[in-house]
Amino acid sequence: MSGILSRIDFQEVVALVKEAALLFCNDEAAAHITAKGRADFVTEVDLAVQRTLCGKLAERYPMIQFMGEEKDNREIDFERPFWILDPVDGTTNLIHHFPESCISLALAEGHEVVAGMIYNPWMEELFFAVQGGGASLNGRPIHVSDSATLADSLISVGTTPYSHEYADRVFSQIKDVFLCAQDIRRLGSAAMDLAYVACGRVDAYFEQFLKPWDFAAGMLIVREAGGEVTDYQGEPISPEYPQSVLATNGRIHEELTEVLR
Repeated sequence: MSGILSRIDFQEVVALVKEAALLFCNDEAAAHITAKGRADFVTEVDLAVQRTLCGKLAERYPMIQFMGEEKDNREIDFERPFWILDPVDGTTNLIHHFPESCISLALAEGHEVVAGMIYNPWMEELFFAVQGGGASLNGRPIHVSDSATLADSLISVGTTPYSHEYADRVFSQIKDVFLCAQDIRRLGSAAMDLAYVACGRVDAYFEQFLKPWDFAAGMLIVREAGGEVTDYQGEPISPEYPQSVLATNGRIHEELTEVLR
């Protein structure tokens, strides 16, 4: 077990995440929208959730650094443990009252994710994993699907909405996968996509140019549920840098990698 894990009360951390998620129901805060870039928005909900969790986690675990989507993270020392938070993964969904948004919180140590949780308050679903301990949904063990071929698989996709200059390439890859699979889905939340791979609702998910807070928690949850997570070339990915992400049930990983190449 990772050295930092023995010092964390995860029941307490889960309680903090669920408490912060009550802010998702604040329609007035969700309506206060600032554009960070093309199709990239932040609401007062994002900011309030991050303030709340950053403050409470720092109070209880001052030895752990904090990486968050809505802050400058240049001071993070990757040689020391750090939280990785997306306060609202699926902000555009939240703005449009589409119930696929969540809080994604991971803990990294030694250049790898050692714990992760994804909480969707609309569905009251908590996906959770600790390195070496398996993955769960609301306390019950989960496992990836057993689909053996891409032709038998339902694939979730991301459209890289913040980088329209890559649209032709992105949608060409999506078309290639669609023509090989049973069908595709688009949720609009990378964390939820990864959680759905972990519990077998979809067989795989892929998207380019994700940030660590988009995929860190989900990456561990998928792996602990028996799946595989790499970049598009099949190489390992790190919770420290943006990169492409391919997550599958493991059985179709090589086949899907070949299509994306």
